[in-house]
Amino acid sequence: MARDFGPTARGEEPSEDIVAELDGEPFGLVQRSRLADYPDYLAEFAAYVDVPDDAVTIDYLVGDLGRVGQGLGSRMIASIVARTWTDYPSAPAVLVAVVAANRASWRALEKAGATRIATGDMEPENPVDDRRHYIYRFERPNSPGVTRSVP
Repeated sequence: MARDFGPTARGEEPSEDIVAELDGEPFGLVQRSRLADYPDYLAEFAAYVDVPDDAVTIDYLVGDLGRVGQGLGSRMIASIVARTWTDYPSAPAVLVAVVAANRASWRALEKAGATRIATGDMEPENPVDDRRHYIYRFERPNSPGVTRSVP
């Protein structure tokens, strides 16, 4: 937690951390940022997909293990993506990379409305994870000329 979220909490990184709550009790965390603020990460995405200007990315977790498997992850993701369209009015898309072996995580993305658009090798956040990632995309609703591709 300190490694992944400490720099943002201390204002050392341009991303934002958002605590997810249910009935006033925290259960999860979302980190949201513009891909352009992280050139190395943007380059990893760009190796596999078109990355539009002003694209946003998220990272997330359900921290209360007693709440895992209850659909809260997909609700949390859908909520932050919906807020992103207001909070980042120029963002045309939210792109998310998830370790391919983490079925629960990518299923939460799919349940929240994301479309899998690519598979590729990316640097994992946790060194014990495999490099194989799925890349998902949320498209800004009602964008002119937007078409969804199915992998």
